[in-house]
Amino acid sequence: MTLRPFLLMLCSALILSACSATPTRYHTLIAAQPGAPETVEPARFQLKVLPVRIPVQADQPSLVVRESDGRLAILETALWASPPADEFHDALAIELEQRLGVRDLAGLPGRSGAPVVSLRTDIRRFDSLPGLHAAVDVVWSLELSERGRENRTLTCASVIHEQAGVELDSLVLAHQRAIAGLADTIARTARNWAENPRGDCPAP
Repeated sequence: MTLRPFLLMLCSALILSACSATPTRYHTLIAAQPGAPETVEPARFQLKVLPVRIPVQADQPSLVVRESDGRLAILETALWASPPADEFHDALAIELEQRLGVRDLAGLPGRSGAPVVSLRTDIRRFDSLPGLHAAVDVVWSLELSERGRENRTLTCASVIHEQAGVELDSLVLAHQRAIAGLADTIARTARNWAENPRGDCPAP
């Protein structure tokens, strides 16, 4: 066999192999339609959503799922559209904007003199178990800063489980619902606590 026919056969084989390989798919934690009331009274404070911290084992370009025997599987053909910490931050910020009626101050000029509630989110657990659930265990802190007053903080924790099917799309949608549920809790707490210094964390 001469070199040229051999190269043609090799190229053909590579093309066929590429066509038969599983295509790479990209997923996002940002819901297509954020859940929120059609009309909402704007909060009396400005919102600042700080960067999110997420466990290293989950902060991977590929989706990481937990198997029933406790092992983790990295799905190389299922990728996040951006780093998971950024995905979670952006999805949570959008959901909170819908519920509070104010924009996240990230990159935007704030109103001078208006109080600001800053949200810090520390994800302790970000589990994806196909056929069972998507689970998040989050410690979140609110800090209210207002001119002429001492800053005050409130630290709470939320654990959310959302049922998921075996398909990856179902699992991602379950995580989107979990973030929406977290946003519900944070928004209600922030509104009450900003108005009432004695406000506390929601009951677990």
